[in-house]
Amino acid sequence: MTLPTIRNKSLLEEAFTHRSYLNETKEKIQSNERLEFLGDSILSFVVSEYLFKSYPSFNEGILTNLRSLIVNTKSLAAGAKELGLGERLLMSKGEKEAKGSQNPSLLADSFEAFVGALFLDQGIASVRDFILQTILRNVKTIVEKKAFKDPKSMLQELIQAKNQHFPIYRVLKEEGPAHAKLFLVGVYVDNILLGQGEGKSKQEAEENAAKVALEKASKE
Repeated sequence: MTLPTIRNKSLLEEAFTHRSYLNETKEKIQSNERLEFLGDSILSFVVSEYLFKSYPSFNEGILTNLRSLIVNTKSLAAGAKELGLGERLLMSKGEKEAKGSQNPSLLADSFEAFVGALFLDQGIASVRDFILQTILRNVKTIVEKKAFKDPKSMLQELIQAKNQHFPIYRVLKEEGPAHAKLFLVGVYVDNILLGQGEGKSKQEAEENAAKVALEKASKE
């Protein structure tokens, strides 16, 4: 799709001004960080609203997982790249030489900043249309593939399909002070270790162990 036209040219310039550019220009302009902050909140709201209305049978956990797949650096960077936002970014010479226009983080930031600018220029209706035509295009495919499910649920479904017992998660190691624990967890079926994962909480370590187990299973 083509980029929506923003009537306020100063907003448009601000949306594509990386903070590194401010050190090399005498213009009195702002970086896109404030617009990025606004755009981030608007994106979360619009996507949440869309998912809430489109999938009434999904519980809070599934909606949260699905939203995180849609509104993340990888997804936003892909959308920004398709729209050619990287070529529009104003940045320092050093940032350009470091290929900042291809940096996923900077691309995602520019996408959020553009959303913020579009909202201020034209309101929420235009933002909804823009988001529907970009990052929300692939929602149905994600849902059909059940790619929104958390790793533990996906592993359990895979194991049940093989008529095996439920996976069991065991803490193999726990280290560090109380405020900065690090857990190592193993996931087992019939006392056979399928994968190990680390995390700052048992839940995170279990999910990472499930991811490893799923990756191994996909290669078998």
